[in-house]
Amino acid sequence: MKHRYLPMTEQDQQEMLQAIGVDSVDELFQDIPESVRFKGEYKIKQAKSETALLKELTELANKSMNIKDNPSFLGAGVYDHYIPVIVDHVISRSEFYTAYTPYQPEISQGELQAIFEFQTMICELTGMDVANSSMYDGGTALAEAATLSAGQTRNKKILVSGAVHPESRAVLQTYATGQRLEVIEIPVTNGVTDLEALKEQMNEDVAAVVVQYPNFFGQIEPLKEIEVIAHQHKGMFIVSSNPLSLGALTPPGKFGADIVVGDAQPFGIPTQFGGPHCGYFAVSTKLMRKVPGRLVGQTTDEEGRRGFVLTLQAREQHIRRDKATSNICSNQALNALAASVAMTALGKKGIKEIATQNIQKAQYAKRAFEKAGYEIAFSGPFFNEFVVKLPVSVRKANLQLAEKGLIGGYDLERDDKRLANHMLVAITELRTKDEIDRFVKELGDCHA
Repeated sequence: MKHRYLPMTEQDQQEMLQAIGVDSVDELFQDIPESVRFKGEYKIKQAKSETALLKELTELANKSMNIKDNPSFLGAGVYDHYIPVIVDHVISRSEFYTAYTPYQPEISQGELQAIFEFQTMICELTGMDVANSSMYDGGTALAEAATLSAGQTRNKKILVSGAVHPESRAVLQTYATGQRLEVIEIPVTNGVTDLEALKEQMNEDVAAVVVQYPNFFGQIEPLKEIEVIAHQHKGMFIVSSNPLSLGALTPPGKFGADIVVGDAQPFGIPTQFGGPHCGYFAVSTKLMRKVPGRLVGQTTDEEGRRGFVLTLQAREQHIRRDKATSNICSNQALNALAASVAMTALGKKGIKEIATQNIQKAQYAKRAFEKAGYEIAFSGPFFNEFVVKLPVSVRKANLQLAEKGLIGGYDLERDDKRLANHMLVAITELRTKDEIDRFVKELGDCHA
């Protein structure tokens, strides 16, 4: 039998107890009053042998649909993109996947350089001056951007578009509660932020305007017009953006964004049941000392050789807690490395080509749906997602599609009852013409 760990024998246990000077395991818990200790039996299955357990888990895993065998049209923040094979090869090297915080630069140059390259490429994509070494995911990056704006402007009101990802809005609300910030949601018109409603809410008490580009419905927000509104009372302009889309779209930095955040999942990070991911956080130079998390800088040693170090360490681990920029004290270094390797392997031309393919294939799918008689919910430009109105429940349609080996789109009714029967469809560069045509046809065969 091949063991993945070394089992402990009764003799091993007795020797360990003897070494620490106690007679039993129960004695280790003597500080816990008897009255509060759990005395019953847990309602869980009895333990199985390793072979029986592996068989059961394999049977359960085989019941799950996977995107390797089943074409996926599900996006909504997690996408099925091409991942160069070199990504897994590099991040599987033990010096990367076992590495933790590079506090000692003299022995962490490889890790630090990889993070530095990640920051550099994020800046190039977003059109910003400085980027940090990654955050947990796009949602926490957005919430951190909002709290930064409140601290910088000393205002307590955040205006967030209703077209921002609902999960990101929920994270923002959680952060806002602790910081005593007021979050006001701006309604959506034709799939994008209602600019008139935004103007009505703008005043000198607003810390920031938050929008998504492309937004949750796949639509392209008019950043040029929104920037003017956001800055008219000296508020800040925060943009959450899919980094892959920036291979084709004008970066938010060119529209005067103060902070650009997002999730690097489209670059080299598998869907893997929704996480873990890698958030990015990019700012203009004037805000670089306010950035949460880690920053890696380039320097030279005593002999003039190029080197990398953690710099501008304004975290609670390094300075007084009340002066810290954030309590975020970790980053997704391994996933940031995966994103770096993917971006490097694709290069500027490759990223632009993939982004363009996403646009072209999504346009083809939209036309196929229109030809089949479906209503496209919103007009206007979009990236790789669009909303289709179905004659049946999206939930029921997706169950029927699953039986035919297809992973359907996102059910928007989950977040907004007014969008019942509306499916958010994602088309990436991996979807073929045949798969798109089959999806449209099979969806048409779904019944209530």
